[in-house]
Amino acid sequence: MENKALTPEEVQKASEQFFPLFEIVLNRMPSNSTVEDTLKVMETICSLAQKNRIEQEKLSFGFNKNNDVSRS
Repeated sequence: MENKALTPEEVQKASEQFFPLFEIVLNRMPSNSTVEDTLKVMETICSLAQKNRIEQEKLSFGFNKNNDVSRS
């Protein structure tokens, strides 16, 4: 893959995804936390969120799948 410069649009889209997540973590951090502290904690939280997603997908596979269709 070639290393082309990112476009302003690509950076804008990425920042729209990143900053809401960062602010969620930042708001839960102690008041004397640094940005670096927050980024480290955010990395850990996002790893946990990924694990949770995988576990949830495993639970919703096959017969355990949650269906919105009502049975009559």
